[in-house]
Amino acid sequence: MAAAAGGAATPLQVNGQVTDSVTQVNTSVVGETPAMAMGNVHMATSQALGSAALNATTGNQQASITMQAATVQGVNSLMSIGSSVIGRGTAEILS
Repeated sequence: MAAAAGGAATPLQVNGQVTDSVTQVNTSVVGETPAMAMGNVHMATSQALGSAALNATTGNQQASITMQAATVQGVNSLMSIGSSVIGRGTAEILS
């Protein structure tokens, strides 16, 4: 800006093409913002749902392993009862 005689700044003429370009870019950015925001929301939501599904699958696998181990321990206990009864009966007979 050039200084005028009274010390006040005089406005310079701006090319109309420059103002049109800036206006178009601002309009474009403002117009694209909602779409970008929704895209980000969809990405975050899909990531969260994927992690939830993975955690559910992992929890199910761990529960299955625990249930199988409990079943094996129960079967081992049932199978060893007969041996302990026979061993106890044999000890009573021998004594």
